[in-house]
Amino acid sequence: MAKDFLLEIGTEEIAARFMPGAIKQLKELAENIFREKRLNYKSIDTYGTPRRLTLVVSGLDEAQAELVEEVKGPAKKAAFDAEGKPTKAAEGFARGQGVSVADLVVKDTGSGEYVFATRKEAGRATGDILPEICPGLITGLSFPKPMRWGYNELRFARPIRWLVALYGEEVVNFELEGLKAGRETLGHRFLSQGAITINNPGEYLPKLEEGFVIVDHRKRQSIIWEQIQALAKEEGGIVEPDEGLLEEVTFLLEYPTALCGKFEVHYLELPKEVLITPMREHQRYFPVIDANGKLLAKFITVRNGGGDYLDIVRAGNEKVLKARLADARFFYQEDLKKPLAENVERLKKIVFQESLGTIYQKVERIIKLVEYLAAQTAAGAAETEAAKRAAYLAKADLVSNMVYEFPELQGIMGEEYARKSGEPEGVAKAIVEHYRPRFAGDGLPETVPGTLVSIADKIDTIVGCFAVGIIPTGSQDPYALRRQALGISHIILDKGYGISLQDLVTQAYRGYEGNAQLKLTLAEVQNEIIEFFKARLKNIFTDKGLRYDEIDAVLAVGHDNFADAWLRAEALSFVRQQPYFEALLTAFNRATNLAKKAESDNANPANLVEEVEKELFNRFQAARQEVEALRSRKDYRGLLQTMAQLQQPIDNFFNGVMVMAEDPAIRNNRLGLLKQIDDLMYSVADLAKIAG
Repeated sequence: MAKDFLLEIGTEEIAARFMPGAIKQLKELAENIFREKRLNYKSIDTYGTPRRLTLVVSGLDEAQAELVEEVKGPAKKAAFDAEGKPTKAAEGFARGQGVSVADLVVKDTGSGEYVFATRKEAGRATGDILPEICPGLITGLSFPKPMRWGYNELRFARPIRWLVALYGEEVVNFELEGLKAGRETLGHRFLSQGAITINNPGEYLPKLEEGFVIVDHRKRQSIIWEQIQALAKEEGGIVEPDEGLLEEVTFLLEYPTALCGKFEVHYLELPKEVLITPMREHQRYFPVIDANGKLLAKFITVRNGGGDYLDIVRAGNEKVLKARLADARFFYQEDLKKPLAENVERLKKIVFQESLGTIYQKVERIIKLVEYLAAQTAAGAAETEAAKRAAYLAKADLVSNMVYEFPELQGIMGEEYARKSGEPEGVAKAIVEHYRPRFAGDGLPETVPGTLVSIADKIDTIVGCFAVGIIPTGSQDPYALRRQALGISHIILDKGYGISLQDLVTQAYRGYEGNAQLKLTLAEVQNEIIEFFKARLKNIFTDKGLRYDEIDAVLAVGHDNFADAWLRAEALSFVRQQPYFEALLTAFNRATNLAKKAESDNANPANLVEEVEKELFNRFQAARQEVEALRSRKDYRGLLQTMAQLQQPIDNFFNGVMVMAEDPAIRNNRLGLLKQIDDLMYSVADLAKIAG
């Protein structure tokens, strides 16, 4: 009969940010190992709390599935002599596979006849295999910052203190770093007394819950959110969804109880973000707002325990928050004693990157890039001036007291202080917008000044880092260059800007020359960054629903202009759905294959001999004029539809003439005509990359 399998890794408190990845890893690792070991099961689930990672395999078979494997042996002519009797080769092969010669079969593999043996291996008992598997389920997990403890060699997120391993009611006996697996676990660190004995996997979740541990993180998260919502309603407010904070809190505790605290009303005079940031980022509190989105002088936190002594817990949390808010008010008031612009000079002492100078120098480069971008995007004079002023002030809040204490508020405080300093609203708005998008799914800059400063700031960072050899590899991306490149790409595509990436990189690189220790030349930086952005565009186009070969076909002919690349991709995707596309694809691929042999694109009408080539030439000349007009308007759908009209003349051409004629003049003329056609289509996409 099948039985359930339980593995619990008991630890000291693991960092909350490690837990989602570890839970996912454990499940994937188990699935791979059980598949490799031919152990069948009904389902696998994984759970996690700060003090444990748990694997539960339901309906795990008592033995491995039988291995049936067909093994290829020697060729038939080597295995049997002319009379059909087995040779020593056949006998040796059969003996090696544990079968008799009579069991060998001959099969035609397409490359000759060979003998095959069907080898069978009985499955081992699951109880014998699990002790071999369990250590690997633990040591196979990886963490961003693993640690060693004592004299052990094992690296794990936190020290492992106990192990539970049961297959049905039997303990799976294995040892890891001196720890022996058993059936005893621990409940809540403070609310549970003594060890908890687990007799079988089915007892695990309910017994732990009796010990004040809700092991299922999904259930725990649901309970937390329900408690928060109910409590907020009782207090006359609501708590807005915050998936990141909710997930973090879920993995900070094992037995949740929500409670509501208060702070003094006069703190509501501070900007909303100044209050929310200490609550959320430092204390893991959920802010409470009213129906109109106005912040209330209340917060909700979740304790790791039951409902006893909540007044004491509440008072402690209120005391801690009061100190935080008092600091925030002091920093805010101190920052307002001078205009934001006075902070800019202090940026000369703040290093941006050791090889790339100071943040003040970065500000100077951003201003120049903003001027360039304004000209490229035909921004108005007022918008350009606002963008330049915003670029000058964009980093000024980095040396403010508030941002020094709460780095999460960069840009937000810059906007606030700019308003308080009397800067125009457009300038203040652009300061906070220039950081957008901060993360996947974040909003893009809405104003022209904010957009220009955002692109300028990001491309300056990307080009500088690439120029000094800081190029993302694997998971290493300390300056978040991938995110910034995605941000630029999304902004340009959203705004439809016809900006040249190569020219933009050139402008940014020029800003570093003479003021930075550059390792790569401009040409090297351009090549690296063009490929870097190509990968980002692939992701974006894929997310927009385009097929991989359509994306490859479009990007193969260039992506210097992102907006143009998207229009070409969208047009190709549309035309691909039309009934004539397959015939069009076949015709143009035939033209492309021969066009590669052309020495030039010259096609002299005087060298046209056959009617079909004259027809193709004339139809192409007419189509080219129309295509050029459509391309100037970026009407790529119309362009492709016009090119599709050449499908029949191209087919007639190939059916009616021998392209590779003996006469060099005629042959080169025909190849030149095909190259002209190919070049015109290649200006949109490389159809050779489209899967048939």
